[in-house]
Amino acid sequence: MNFDGIIDRKNTNCLKYDFALQRKKPEGLLSFWIADMDFQTAPEIVETIQKRTAHGIFGYSEAKDSYFDALKGWMADRHGWEIERKWLVKTPGVVFALAMAVQAYTNAGDGVIIQQPVYYPFQEVIADNNRKVIDNTLIQDESGRYHMNLDEFERQIIENKVKLFLLCSPHNPVGRVWTKEELERLGNICTHHDVIIVSDEIHADFVFSGRHQVFANISEELKMRTITCTSPSKTFNLAGLQVSNILIPNPDLRKKFKARIAASGYSQLNLLGLVACEAAYRDGMEWYQELMEYLKGNLEYIQAYLEEHLPRIHMTPPEGTYLVWLDFKDLKLTEEELEHLIVQKAGLWLDSGAMFGKTGEGFERINAACPRSILEKALKQLESAVNSLE
Repeated sequence: MNFDGIIDRKNTNCLKYDFALQRKKPEGLLSFWIADMDFQTAPEIVETIQKRTAHGIFGYSEAKDSYFDALKGWMADRHGWEIERKWLVKTPGVVFALAMAVQAYTNAGDGVIIQQPVYYPFQEVIADNNRKVIDNTLIQDESGRYHMNLDEFERQIIENKVKLFLLCSPHNPVGRVWTKEELERLGNICTHHDVIIVSDEIHADFVFSGRHQVFANISEELKMRTITCTSPSKTFNLAGLQVSNILIPNPDLRKKFKARIAASGYSQLNLLGLVACEAAYRDGMEWYQELMEYLKGNLEYIQAYLEEHLPRIHMTPPEGTYLVWLDFKDLKLTEEELEHLIVQKAGLWLDSGAMFGKTGEGFERINAACPRSILEKALKQLESAVNSLE
């Protein structure tokens, strides 16, 4: 695969490049904000979709046995997790699933615990459903690596009578791949206090250091209190096709979850999403392996460039995801000054760290899933902008 090839995505109605003015940004910025990739998906997926569209009829559709078989094979081969067909509930996206879980397992006014700085829809699906956000803030050590504050986590659960926890694993945006030992301790707390866990594992296939541990696969107890959210959308760049696979072993939790989906009025998924998902998990391994090598090179390139040219900007060690968490606090800028530096001086569109919670202030999230020449251009523009401060 030629991941160095530049594909023009402008005028394709993509959020990343075609909606700057609508989102109050200047036209012409180099865009690194939203979490999709500037790479064409695996050719096997494209060919399968093309074959299906040639039929010309796009009526109500559903997946057959081969869909689950492909998903089951991927989970077993990549993550050592043997799943069962009855666990599967398909949704149009993981964020939709998070919202359904909040509605299914809590009542208005209940506290739901998250670990900021975290993917901002976590907070939104809680607040928008009239629940209370409980933030168990992650702790950053001197090396820049983040850790869970589990003593505080347990105290907050008790004090707020928390019954639902939204886990991000691997963590977006700080890039942690949680160890089995960390997750076991976390799981013991949740089990002891009867907390249900929704584990967003959408970035599970992007691990560069350590090994992804499926939370539900740690123990029988955790399996029966965990809703695992997965999707091919990040791994194979299929977000626009809206397909996610939610795995719920506990029949009671599964029944409640499906009832909320029914109440929302949603039923069958996008036909082409189903087709693409099956093709991805059945035929996409070679493409995925080449992608991982390229992304690893991009992360190493960013790290080396910052160390040589921008030593005051610090890169959080990227254990997982293709999203890089950059610390700009040594520049000693206000949030407004940092935004001006990034947008007006550097000509970049990044995700402001403040979007991920108050502890994200002073950080920026950059998407590294693009051709390396584009990364090089962006870093040079950032270097020029930072140098202008002196």
